[in-house]
Order: sequence, then C-alpha cells, then structure tokens
Amino acid sequence: TQNIIDTQIIEVPSGVGNFRYVRASGDGQITLEGSNSILGTWTNLGNLSGIGLTGSQVEGPMWMKFNGTDKWALYLDQYASGGGYMPVLTTDPSNPAAYQKQASRSYNMGGTKKRHGWILNLTAAEESRVLARWPNTPAQRHQSFNFQDRYVRHTNFDVRIDPNVNPLDDSRFRLRTGLAGSGTVSFESVNFPGYFLRHSNFDFQLVYNDGSSQFAQDAAFRQVAGLADSTWSSFQSYNHPDHYIRHYAYELRLDPITTATARGDATFRVTS
Repeated sequence: TQNIIDTQIIEVPSGVGNFRYVRASGDGQITLEGSNSILGTWTNLGNLSGIGLTGSQVEGPMWMKFNGTDKWALYLDQYASGGGYMPVLTTDPSNPAAYQKQASRSYNMGGTKKRHGWILNLTAAEESRVLARWPNTPAQRHQSFNFQDRYVRHTNFDVRIDPNVNPLDDSRFRLRTGLAGSGTVSFESVNFPGYFLRHSNFDFQLVYNDGSSQFAQDAAFRQVAGLADSTWSSFQSYNHPDHYIRHYAYELRLDPITTATARGDATFRVTS
C-alpha cells in the first residue's frame, strides 16, 4: 500500500541479525525490511528517523560491506541539502538502532558528488588486474611541432589544435596502454573518463569506448620517433599503419605522410 523507491537488497551472513536479506528503501523514510527469501514475506524493521535521518532529508540508500569484517556502510544521498552521499555505519543491517552517523570530517567522497550508485567488492586478483590495466597514468598534453603555441584538445567532441585552451583539461589526456594491446597507446580524456581519441573515416573525434574490437583498433596507435624531429613523437595508426595522426587546418586527422609539411604536422611533444 506504500509506494517505495531506491530499493537495494543485501545478503547478510549467518549469525548476523535475524534475517538472511535486508533491504533499504525510500518511502517517506529510509525504511529497513528483513526476509529469509527474496520472493517471500518482508518484515518492516523500522527506519532511520531515530538517528535523525528522514526521507525529507536523504534518499538513494546504497549498501557496502567492508572487506574482512561484518561491518557495513549504508550510504545515503543528502538530496535536500545537495550534499551527495554520506555513510552511516552498522554491524547489524537489520537493526535500525545499531546505525551510527559519522562526522563529515571522518570520510571523504572525493571531489565529485556521488549519488544513487553501487559499490562492487573486488578480490585481490581482480584488483591486481584492474590496476595493471588502468594504472595511475599521468595526465599529459600534446604540443604541435610546427605551431608550438597550440596543443591537441577536444571541443564539442571534435579534436583539433588550439592555443590558450580553456578549460585546460580539454587538452589533457592519459596515454593508456593501447586498447588494441601491448605496443600501442590510446588517448583517454581527463575530463571525460572512458572517452578516447578515435578516428572514423580518417577524421578524429572524442568518443566513449563501446568495448568493440573496431573501437579498440581505431583508438590505438604506436608511439614512434617524431617524423620531423626524433626527440619528439609521432603516432602511427594501428589499423592503418601507413597513416599517422596529423593536423590539417588545425583539425586532427589520419593521413599518409609524404611531405616535409606533413611530417611537421604529424610531430608532437608529449609534455605535462
């Protein structure tokens, strides 16, 4: 009879509380319910108004179990104040009286506001694979050889070289291990994570990685000695190895390089 939103369910280990499953929902409060079957009967356990958190203040509950201990955080979106997530901690998700608010100085949600999410636990092996694939690669800029006041940048998802780039992050990319594999590099945007420089019909755009083999090939390049200056760099296409990244009329494109002008256009300094 009561409309609910933002429901999330967790499975609780044996010996913790009286129910196998606990769900948190928004229904005017942050209501907790327990059940021993996902499709069975749910028992209303209470809500978090006892610790001063009501549905007029918070919504979007998100569970997270700490590794190695029977302790949970229930993250709540402070939508009324625009504050994003805050965690409340408990050792028994089924007991509303066991939840404890945390001082804001005791947690850090990072520089961007988090809302309505989910946290996935990783095994040590999974963590190692993730860190190997996406290391903490520094953000770098790519300076034009023959127009040295200009840098590669994206604008409205098009790619060109410009001076005085604002915001600066439009011209900053992470040189990731190439999406097509070892020996290649791919350019991931700093301010649009998951978006990479990709050629399509030999034109360049900033595009979200769709995970396809075609995308991986179009977004992968071999970094070689600069065609106009060996102390700089040039970038050879993975799937069109006779073509290189170059600018033409300040727009980035993929071309075969046959002239001295084109060699200058295809040469860049990778710099912080």
